[in-house]
Amino acid sequence: MARSYGVAPVDRDDTVADNDNAPLLGAGAPRAEEEDGHATIVSCVGNLANTIMGTGMLTFPLVMASGGILPGVVTCITSGCIGALGLWMLSRCATRTPYRKSSFFAVSKITFPSAAVFFDAAIAIKCFVSYLIIIKGLMPAVVRSFYHVFTAPDVNPPWWAVSGHVWIMVFLAFLAPLCFLHRLDSLRHTSYVALFSVLYLVCIVIFCYWSRPEGTIEPGPIYLIHFDKSFISTFPVQVFAYTCAQNLFPLYNELKSNTQPRMNVVIFTSIFSATATYEIIALFGYLTFGSKVGPNIIAMYPSTTIFIAIGQFAIVVMVMFSYPLQVHPCRGCLDKVIGGTQKAVAPSSETQSLNEDEEVEAEALDPHGSHGKMSKTKHVALTSAIVGFGFAIAYFVDDLQLILSFVGSTGSTTISFILPGLFYFKLFRNDPGHSRALLGAALALALYGALIFVFCLTFNIMKVIDSHRV
Repeated sequence: MARSYGVAPVDRDDTVADNDNAPLLGAGAPRAEEEDGHATIVSCVGNLANTIMGTGMLTFPLVMASGGILPGVVTCITSGCIGALGLWMLSRCATRTPYRKSSFFAVSKITFPSAAVFFDAAIAIKCFVSYLIIIKGLMPAVVRSFYHVFTAPDVNPPWWAVSGHVWIMVFLAFLAPLCFLHRLDSLRHTSYVALFSVLYLVCIVIFCYWSRPEGTIEPGPIYLIHFDKSFISTFPVQVFAYTCAQNLFPLYNELKSNTQPRMNVVIFTSIFSATATYEIIALFGYLTFGSKVGPNIIAMYPSTTIFIAIGQFAIVVMVMFSYPLQVHPCRGCLDKVIGGTQKAVAPSSETQSLNEDEEVEAEALDPHGSHGKMSKTKHVALTSAIVGFGFAIAYFVDDLQLILSFVGSTGSTTISFILPGLFYFKLFRNDPGHSRALLGAALALALYGALIFVFCLTFNIMKVIDSHRV
């Protein structure tokens, strides 16, 4: 009997019960219907786009200033295309895993089995710390902005309102329940709010170009093409601005009728939306301030109006609702690092059928592909550990920039470029008639990732050495 892998049969009932409405610590096996996908294209685009777009977008005007308008536009589009290629290759690799059981771990077990746990460890470490530290640093500035707008200049906010530690505790109470949700699709509404915040930031940048707020500094020189010494140091901003591969497999598992054309819509709509956002912010921000633009475009505007103050709070909202999207893949990866040892079952080619007496039934997997559905006790324990550890670091540590620069650059490079290229080449190289151009593109993507990996690692090491010389 033939087995369907990865792609949901079109005649299958996609109506499911919602696991997120069930008690976290309840008994009873999940019903079979819950294995089917239920997420819409819109919700998947919302979650993937929210995963992509972070505070790095605020640096894009500075990136454009380092090379000029034309290089800035071209490198942004190029980085988006490369990111889309990596996501597309991962979506193709997902079809080789059992039905709705795709994950980095599942694909690794059928390509590089001995390294599967290490890949997941790299993803888990990367995912979840920086967002909380950003919130801790942003909220006091947001409070001061609102006080500046609504009170007299000599009135200062109370100490607790400008304490990052207080705000960490506030956001812990608010974000923790979201982190315990089982599905990415359950986070779609918070993703919509985050994307609305992004839209508000875009409106600020456009409006302040056409109607400069009082007190805005005069722009510096504006160039069509002008490379300066900061171009090399700002280039990684664009390279890593499209990192979202950690959530590609969960979205594939949850998407209703997860055919390749529907996945293509999710991937390319998300990448296009992010690219358009980056280009608009970069162009209008650069045209407003020219070579004087700083690393945070919103901080360049005088916080004397409610319009700008709300924009600063919009950054917090965007970062805040991105955090649960990072906990989700981190939890799945830790599940495999701790106990995932069994091999995923998959056919050797996309069109291969298995005889009934040769079939090996795949074990029930969670949306991340862990072997044996994660028990609710384990789900609660892992989530509690991730959230507790992350908030503890954010509470006691003010700056992890150096460590995060190493972890982020190497981890993002691995999951966005190196692994998609290697996975795709390994899984499809023996398929009769498969495009040689695509196989070559897969190797080129992996090589590109390796070069970026070495470049970023070297650059960060040099920064450490230079800092010790001062």
